[in-house]
Amino acid sequence: MESIGKKIAFYRKARGMTQEELSEKLGVSPQAVSKWENDIACPDIQLLAPLAKILEVTTDELLSAEPIQQVQMMPQGQKLNLKDLTLKILVDSAQGDKVRVNLPIELIKVALEIGSKIPQLTTNEHVKEIDFQQIITLVENGVIGNLVEVESSEGDIVHIVVE
Repeated sequence: MESIGKKIAFYRKARGMTQEELSEKLGVSPQAVSKWENDIACPDIQLLAPLAKILEVTTDELLSAEPIQQVQMMPQGQKLNLKDLTLKILVDSAQGDKVRVNLPIELIKVALEIGSKIPQLTTNEHVKEIDFQQIITLVENGVIGNLVEVESSEGDIVHIVVE
């Protein structure tokens, strides 16, 4: 379940836009946008349609409790900086166990380059077979969003999301 603030931040960054640029387009202060993104306040209802249009999403996508699911390919000039991205691994096992891992993409890239093992990625049976170098390559080429969704024959569900 993602908040409207998290969605605003995700879609703004995906468009390569700063908080100040978004605030100018909406006629609000940069502090207002910051408060939205940090879930301190919500945008005025009259701003929802223009906000969605600027962010190139529907108002339903902004207001829905569903997590961001789509995979996006960022245009060449709008690729995100790796230091601003997080790899999220969500595992829901058939036995009811939940594993949540959030790691900066830049950390994973450095660890792979120096051959270091990240315990969160190498010791969990659900994710140890994933080729994280391929995920880094996808992200470096501008792919973000819900990159992998797998359901095992045992009923375990794994999501790999880059935001």
